[in-house]
Amino acid sequence: MGNLGLPVMSRSKRGYRIGACDWSIGKQSDTTALVLGKTLGLDGVQVSLGTVANDMHLRNKTVQDTYLRMASTYGIQVSSLAIGELNNVPYKSEPETEEWVSDSIDVAKAMGCRVVLLAFFGKGDIKGDKAGIAEVVSRLKKIAPKAEKEDIILGIESWLSADELLAIIDEVGSKHVQVYYDVANASDMGYDIYQEMRRLGKEYICEVHAKENGMLLGQGKIDFVKVQNTLDEIGYDGWIVLEGGVPDGMDLTEAYIANTHYIRSVFS
Repeated sequence: MGNLGLPVMSRSKRGYRIGACDWSIGKQSDTTALVLGKTLGLDGVQVSLGTVANDMHLRNKTVQDTYLRMASTYGIQVSSLAIGELNNVPYKSEPETEEWVSDSIDVAKAMGCRVVLLAFFGKGDIKGDKAGIAEVVSRLKKIAPKAEKEDIILGIESWLSADELLAIIDEVGSKHVQVYYDVANASDMGYDIYQEMRRLGKEYICEVHAKENGMLLGQGKIDFVKVQNTLDEIGYDGWIVLEGGVPDGMDLTEAYIANTHYIRSVFS
């Protein structure tokens, strides 16, 4: 039966929660990231597990308690965790990283979030590295049962295509290993980000970075309206986490107020 000439109603937008990476707002491994996040109008902050210098300090209960107290006081959430130090100390080769990833599952549980970003850039890059990918798969297979037991998602953020990521996930064989999708990184690699998001679907995208390099969000090459429509189409209902988006010479706080306002106008 036709629509009888009535206007076709567009999908109602989901109530996406908006966060930002602590490193992008200049507060990596700093509890005051949550205070700034509230000032910026965010719903949450993606928090770093730590660095080599502070021995992944979020594993310390005292540090966890400080973050949780800040979150409660300022009415803001820890959206997810990230182990960015894996870019310098690769998960594909260094033994201590297995302990970091294992411990991050416990920390995520304690912090009340479900996603841990595992970074694969810089020294940790696995694009075209068959031996590196094989070792990552082996390590993920070992840790996946713990992630499943605690219901924590390990999200791979990398230069890999959707098909390459799906091959890794299939080999690991766990629904608790997924993709942390960064629209700018994928676009820089020449991938069709909208088709990739459809290919991965809600089942395999655990969280999304809304990112531009060197420009405010909405003023670069990423069509965030189309990103929102695509995520709505696949039924994604996770966090939208802001990264990058600061033009040269612009005040970081000013940029992030603008970025938050823009992304809310599109996603909320």
